[in-house]
Amino acid sequence: MLNLKKLLAITFLFGGAAYAQNTLPIAVNLQNTYTKGTRTTDGAPGKNYWQNTADYNIKVNFNPQNRTLTGTVSIDYFNNSPDTLSRVEFKLYPNLYKKGVIRDMAVSASDLTDGVHIRSLSIDNQLQDSARRKIDGTNMMVHVRPILPKQKAHFDIAYTYTLNKTSHIRTGQIDPGAFFIAYFFPRIAVYDDIDGWNEYPYLGSQEFYNDFCHFNAEITVPGNYQVWATGNLKNTDEVYQPKYTRLINQAGASDKVTDIITEADIKAGNITKNSTSNTWKFEADSVTDLVFALSDHYIWKASSLVVDPKTKRRTRVDAVFNPVHKDYFEVVNYARKTVETMSYRFPKWPYPYPHETVFDGLDQMEYPMMVNDNPLENSVDAIELTDHEIFHTMFPFYMGTNETKYGWMDEGWATIAEWLISPVIDSKIVDTYGVGPTENSAGNEQDAPIMTLTPQLTGMAKFTDSYPKPAMAYLYVKDMLGDELFTKALHYYINQWHGKHPMPYDFFNCMNTGSGTNLNWFWKNWFFDGGIPNLAISKVSNQQQKYTVTINSIGTKPVPVNLTVYYTDGSKQLVHQSIACWAKGEKTTTVQFTAAKPIKQLVLGTTYDPDTDKSDNVWKPL
Repeated sequence: MLNLKKLLAITFLFGGAAYAQNTLPIAVNLQNTYTKGTRTTDGAPGKNYWQNTADYNIKVNFNPQNRTLTGTVSIDYFNNSPDTLSRVEFKLYPNLYKKGVIRDMAVSASDLTDGVHIRSLSIDNQLQDSARRKIDGTNMMVHVRPILPKQKAHFDIAYTYTLNKTSHIRTGQIDPGAFFIAYFFPRIAVYDDIDGWNEYPYLGSQEFYNDFCHFNAEITVPGNYQVWATGNLKNTDEVYQPKYTRLINQAGASDKVTDIITEADIKAGNITKNSTSNTWKFEADSVTDLVFALSDHYIWKASSLVVDPKTKRRTRVDAVFNPVHKDYFEVVNYARKTVETMSYRFPKWPYPYPHETVFDGLDQMEYPMMVNDNPLENSVDAIELTDHEIFHTMFPFYMGTNETKYGWMDEGWATIAEWLISPVIDSKIVDTYGVGPTENSAGNEQDAPIMTLTPQLTGMAKFTDSYPKPAMAYLYVKDMLGDELFTKALHYYINQWHGKHPMPYDFFNCMNTGSGTNLNWFWKNWFFDGGIPNLAISKVSNQQQKYTVTINSIGTKPVPVNLTVYYTDGSKQLVHQSIACWAKGEKTTTVQFTAAKPIKQLVLGTTYDPDTDKSDNVWKPL
């Protein structure tokens, strides 16, 4: 029997009729990227691809007593587009907490503020009148002297705002001596080849789309606070006592867990330099954002590992937490194992950044090189949360996807990573995150295709279309292609688009090209079409213990065939066909196996095979 992967590849290479008709529907603005030559139908960036970037120099002073953040940001913005820009759009994300702003998440009245106060704004050293800017929610539009293609403009902004005390939406006060501070500076929105300016407002639930930039940040806080942030700490000797500088360096070079800050250290004090305030300096290159966290009572465990065996490059993994949260004492091990598994098993790509810091907060949210995770009493929940959020390092941060429009391009990957990495950390884990909701909501009026823009989703589809449904799709492609070919295709996508802004078709086309297999029939069925998953055992025949089982696809959403044979002696056997058995629109397939002992029952379906009607999934011999 011809190997299925070879058959698919041959059909693709010779333009077989079964696949030639499988073109994907595409919106006009996305199709135009091919016409403009910024993207190509084989998935690679086009000869005319461009993206804008900026250098940010940020200086902020944060007062923990009244939660006031005062800062300046200097921006060199590079217009690499072919367009002349007569306006520049900024994002003022803290305005989510501004009085009167439209949002889709609740904020307590005590956290409502007047928003970000722009104290001054200069362009190319010319002070701008406030009439030249318009603030609408989290968007700020600024009229500028035209910025020609291949030119740059310089912005200086002085600003202040009050950090939220409760209503913790990805950022805010954690307790009286701990804070996680994200989205804290005015930043220029993405201007891209698809939509021009990203004018989607930040409403609370949808996430972010930012350019890859270079950041230097100076963060001034009271002298008894420590700061952790995106990027490398550039002045360790200036802010820490020598003992802790040595321990930080030790952790960065050792596979073992190092206790950098202990409860005894917190009690004794004398961790940071004895000053009324200290300024912490961080630098990060080619990242989409910079965040920081601070505390006067958190402890710090750290380890490191070689993530790239060719260069021997290491990544340091940190757990920074309140010692009253006993579950957090193991988080450094969960985090380290996640980084190791990502580097060597899935996606089998060297972890791209110098550190990953898991900070004990009040959310479940990812940021470049940082994670803001709430404490969890159950170790399984803590493992699944840790690996999910850390995996976001690859998607969206390394790959630069538009989370606002296409939540599935990062959340789906973090979900399949949760399914695959959690059992590596603890072999007893069977992670079923999102499978039940997918099954229960399939085909109802809230169900929508994955390709529906995330801001247009409502009800259960806001969850299933971003998390479990795309994760299942990735899992099915991995199974269909096999690990080696799937990894090759995924690496092709990563190589083409890391540090850039891929759209969904770039992913689809890269996977096709990288695997040498036209998968458009699958992409269309799982990402564009509606339908329900529903398989059934329709017939079982037995000829001298050689069984043939006929499986019908009653629904219109294909899933793999997984038939478990349960024997009367308690043993079992899995008979499997990948989702490719439905590639040509078949409604029936057969599986065969030989039974050397009496059968108790046959059961169709496993953990990641949703089925809207399981009443026809079991067969028992008479």
